[in-house]
Amino acid sequence: MNYSPASIEAAWQCTWSETKAFEPSNDFSKPKKYILSMFPFPSGRLHMGHVRNYTLSDAFARYYRQQGFNVLHPIGFDSFGMPAENAAIKNGSHPKGWTYDNIDYMKKEFASLGFSFSQERMLATSDELYTKFEQGFIIDMYEKGLLYRKKGLLNWCPHDLTVLANEQVVDGCCWRCDTPIVKKDMNQYYFKITQYGDELLEDLKKLEGGWPKQVLTMQENWIGKSNGLAFDLFFDEASKAKLGGAFERFDVFTTRPDTIYGVSYTALAPEHPIVSYMIDNGLLDAQSIEQIQEMKNSSSIDRQKEKSGLALGLNVIHPLTNESIPVWIANFVLMDYGSGAVMAVPAHDERDFDFAQKYSLPIHAVIKPAEGEADVSKAYTEAGVLFNSEQFDGINSKEAQSKIIEYFESLKLGQKTTNYKLKDWGVSRQRYWGAPIPFVHCDDCGLVMEKKENLPIALPEDIVITGEGNPLEKHPTWKHCSCPKCGKEALRETDTMDTFVESSWYFLRFCASPENWEREAFSGEQIRYWMGVDHYIGGIEHAILHLLYARFFTKVFRDLGYVSFDEPFEKLLTQGMVLKDGAKMSKSKGNTVDPDALIQKYGADTARLFILFAAPPTQELEWNDSAVEGAFRFLKRFADRSQNVNKSNTIPKIDHASLSKEEKHARKKVYEALKRAQEVYEERYTFNTMIAGVMEAMNALNEQNNREVWSEGYWILTSIMEPIVPHLCWELSHTLFSGKNLGAQSVCEEVFEVEALTLGVSINGKNRATIEVSVTASEEAVIEAAKGAVEKWLEGKEIVKSIVIPGKLVNLVIKG
Repeated sequence: MNYSPASIEAAWQCTWSETKAFEPSNDFSKPKKYILSMFPFPSGRLHMGHVRNYTLSDAFARYYRQQGFNVLHPIGFDSFGMPAENAAIKNGSHPKGWTYDNIDYMKKEFASLGFSFSQERMLATSDELYTKFEQGFIIDMYEKGLLYRKKGLLNWCPHDLTVLANEQVVDGCCWRCDTPIVKKDMNQYYFKITQYGDELLEDLKKLEGGWPKQVLTMQENWIGKSNGLAFDLFFDEASKAKLGGAFERFDVFTTRPDTIYGVSYTALAPEHPIVSYMIDNGLLDAQSIEQIQEMKNSSSIDRQKEKSGLALGLNVIHPLTNESIPVWIANFVLMDYGSGAVMAVPAHDERDFDFAQKYSLPIHAVIKPAEGEADVSKAYTEAGVLFNSEQFDGINSKEAQSKIIEYFESLKLGQKTTNYKLKDWGVSRQRYWGAPIPFVHCDDCGLVMEKKENLPIALPEDIVITGEGNPLEKHPTWKHCSCPKCGKEALRETDTMDTFVESSWYFLRFCASPENWEREAFSGEQIRYWMGVDHYIGGIEHAILHLLYARFFTKVFRDLGYVSFDEPFEKLLTQGMVLKDGAKMSKSKGNTVDPDALIQKYGADTARLFILFAAPPTQELEWNDSAVEGAFRFLKRFADRSQNVNKSNTIPKIDHASLSKEEKHARKKVYEALKRAQEVYEERYTFNTMIAGVMEAMNALNEQNNREVWSEGYWILTSIMEPIVPHLCWELSHTLFSGKNLGAQSVCEEVFEVEALTLGVSINGKNRATIEVSVTASEEAVIEAAKGAVEKWLEGKEIVKSIVIPGKLVNLVIKG
């Protein structure tokens, strides 16, 4: 067959679209597979990372359809977000128009790559219908006490003019535009994700074996559960007087109560209320205030690098020794972890040690190695034995932790406490292109939920985006409304939601039946059948944010009675990045590869084959133009060799015993490829090894010319390769086999039965020859065959001993 990818691919894409070939069935008696890729932001064009992601999910979807599963393989667009507004500013376009034009283009790209997505369940999170259902969920969460509003210092991007969650600050900069963030005091809506902290942590155990260990560890570290001691530090009389009696104490938390006797200073976060009070009441000079402001404007990550601080001229009393301890401000203390105040033990904490060294603060060692003495030239952070710790001297430091907590509790000085690094999720964004938060501000009633019958609260389209401030706040009419409670004039909330909200439940939206798509967010019957997602595929960069939020939403929806399960994703596959010239592809580096150009030159099947053959999916993939050319040549050869195949609607029946050695070897290689394919989809996901197996089988088929063996080989190989190169395989399958081979295949075990063995022959341990003998040959016959193979080395020699190692070799010991 002449290989013409352009005509073959266009024809089959048309057929698949017209016949709705990839829509899931409503026959819920069938076994199911829910295959999902993390959906894209509609930036305008697919990049090779997208191609890798969706080729992986498509291979799974097509494979499981062949195995008889009912497969849901949907796609959507994560279509709200700042890039649309930035494009509107740059191009003078409307965010909605820009977004939906891009969606239309990317849909065509999906089709051109042969992705077998459900067309009937395709969605965009900026669709008003999606917003309607989401706003209803937000109201339910507010009623359950899982959403609240409060004022606080927030990460503010001065370029995008919006609030960022802590997770969206990367190295002190906005994750989207790389602008350094500043801190701003303003109202914000929060989800109470901390209420689910313990469950989010504990349920990671349920994901073991299905999720990469790296992702589980990243989530565990982000949640950051720690147990320790919480207690109050009281100011001395002079400090109370300096503070005008406004504060008597502040509380601290430590995970190292065993070091309590080594405290030599305490430190407050720059945002601590005591610090704010001192600034507001003129208790700090201008230089100190400027230094504090610089600390506040630094990201939490930057604040952990170069240590800086200043003394406040205050002292607290040590709760056990009654010694006076100075109070400092330190940039490394964060207001959103614990209470924003720490006890500092420089002898046993590297961070505290660096700070103490910089500012010449005392260092009191209280733990030493079991053998040897304390070394105060550096922080000793290992386990050891307490000293200089009154009645706890001589106790192992691990054991001392619980004993000292018990001692504090007995004196009513403190208590055992659990803390989390995880903080409540701030979801307010001061932008236009997002889902409006469905609340109203009324002078009489306060903060009021919109009525569900009034949803969706849709965005106005007559807006002007300048890049300054929130367009919804500036709109002349949109924010003016009536209070849903009292009917008086009120103002609509102009903040929109963080786009991570949309991606936290989209996988459930795909579980709405097309018949009820307009009426319900998802169907209970479909949810029970399809969830959880069997294979979820996406980049490792989403290990914390998206995956944690999706897990949180699932648990919230369970508690609201929408679903009955705890975790949304059974198996997670995190694919590596696509690189070119050793660097991540990016327009700024000029090292991108345009998928459209690649398809035009070689066809979609070549792109798909290369992307899965070049590297295992979890590893980085280095782009290689010659390897792309090689993938194309293989497909051309695969099409060309089909001329050796007999057309048939059934797999040929072959008398294996009557075949030649080469014919038997070819059959064995074909079925080895089949076995490898089954292992790859079910266990290992190393598509590159599966494709290599197919290539080996093709080489073996080329070494023989039995048309029945060729026909059986193509019956199997086109089935194996269909999930990877679907267009060519559908063409070959329907031309040769009327499409009958695109289904589950059985391994023919007889091809693996060994009829002959190849043994090495050595003389005095030195390899001289190889022989082939029947598996039923006696030891005597094996020895005689070995002698015949090395006859020239035996002339004039005496064989002293013949050693046969079954299945491996024959060693002849000679002398003379």
